[in-house]
Amino acid sequence: MMAKLLTLRNIRRIYAVFFFMLFVLLMWLTGFRRMKGYETPLFIELDPLVAIASFLTSWTVYKGLAFSIIIIACTLFFGRFFCSWVCPFGIVNQVAGSIFNKLRAVDTVALNSYRPLYRLKYYILALLLSLAALGSLQTGLLDPIPLITRSFAISVFPGVNYNSGLIYLKQPIFHGGTLLGILFLAIVFANRFLPRFWCRAVCPLGALLGLLSFSPVLRIWRDVDRCTDCRKCLAHCHGGCDPDAALKTSECHLCMNCIEDCPEDAIHYGLQKPSSSVQVSVDASRRRLIESAVAGVVLFPVLRSTITSKTSPQDRVIRPPGSIAEGDFMRRCIKCGECMKVCPTNAIQPALLEAGFEGIWTPILINSIGYCEYNCVLCSHVCPTGAISPLTVDKKLGKGQGQKPLKIGTAFYDRGRCLPWAMNIDCIVCEEVCPTSPKAIWFETVEVRLRDGSLKKLKRPFIDTNLCIGCGICETKCPIRDRAAVRVTSIGESRSVINQMILKS
Repeated sequence: MMAKLLTLRNIRRIYAVFFFMLFVLLMWLTGFRRMKGYETPLFIELDPLVAIASFLTSWTVYKGLAFSIIIIACTLFFGRFFCSWVCPFGIVNQVAGSIFNKLRAVDTVALNSYRPLYRLKYYILALLLSLAALGSLQTGLLDPIPLITRSFAISVFPGVNYNSGLIYLKQPIFHGGTLLGILFLAIVFANRFLPRFWCRAVCPLGALLGLLSFSPVLRIWRDVDRCTDCRKCLAHCHGGCDPDAALKTSECHLCMNCIEDCPEDAIHYGLQKPSSSVQVSVDASRRRLIESAVAGVVLFPVLRSTITSKTSPQDRVIRPPGSIAEGDFMRRCIKCGECMKVCPTNAIQPALLEAGFEGIWTPILINSIGYCEYNCVLCSHVCPTGAISPLTVDKKLGKGQGQKPLKIGTAFYDRGRCLPWAMNIDCIVCEEVCPTSPKAIWFETVEVRLRDGSLKKLKRPFIDTNLCIGCGICETKCPIRDRAAVRVTSIGESRSVINQMILKS
């Protein structure tokens, strides 16, 4: 009985369940109430595509990404195991594909046969890596680990919490969260038409692992002397790698299903035997790969020609505290959403087109939703690529000798909307909530003549731009609800010597 339970298929399922539950657990732990030194960005750090692409853009490898060497080494030896054994997005797609196939009568042999469409992922990889080599890090758009991390942080977890209240103290909302949720569901629903469509046809990480597993030491082999060409090995094939013919090694996910489905024991995993069939490695057109790389070269100046905060600072593109200079930030940020998940005030949001197309899904602060908590540095401790440098509270607040507080922007008044300025109504909310010491907001007491001729003393607020750190709490708490009378822009941020109100010689 025990031997029957511990089949290769069940062993792989145990690993898949373990790694998926570990991913969910680490996502759940990525919260201001639960972070206690856990390795929350583990799956991103294991992602070889993140490490290689960020190296191409910045010519550095952030220390955590060294873990990806383990995956690379194991792939070279064992084959493309990551997709079916470890990858949480691959596991989600496999479960969805299995459910959809059970709900309809299908020819699984035809569905799981190799198709030329599966070459597409190699061309996508070539496009993304060529962009990375030129300095534009866009792999996070399609890389499955940042994609599922972003989807869970911004759409899945808030959706689950909406009725249950199990994850957050306060229901978070996210800029573009619905769009991300629709994209995630669309990818999962694509399994209705072709099992593991994303993994087989689109996934750039799968393409990279396929290239690495072009000739692994251990692999799936078919014994031609025993094989009766029944094609039952295709019934549950994860990769669509044609184990019944010239197996395509780079497409094999090592699900091991073909070994158990073969009635003749003609398929085994390990070393080649004299009667083993021939195999095919990467099935991709060299010309198409070159064309895809050239397409990246052509696309790069198009991306850079749009308005971005690097070339023309956008006042509302406010990055999280600890973010490095914008050019380097864009070369490191993989749009994973970890910083958004951990922000206690829900201030860090995914950008849409505020920072140009290059900056889509990168983190920005939207103070109409939340503010940067004065004593919080959590976002800097979950960033897996160093786009946000690790901070201490003392460093953020400038408590060290000779240090200045970290500025992420500066607040300004719209006097046409401010109650004391525009309507002669008493209001001191912004000064009350200002966290700096001494306060960046101060008052001037004036005597004004009202319409009826009476006199009234008012406190009119001003901002000391030297003390303001751009936390945005004044904007968040402003009682003018439609559009706050005090608003924060990125001007004066510490990370830039250019984005300043007055340039000093």
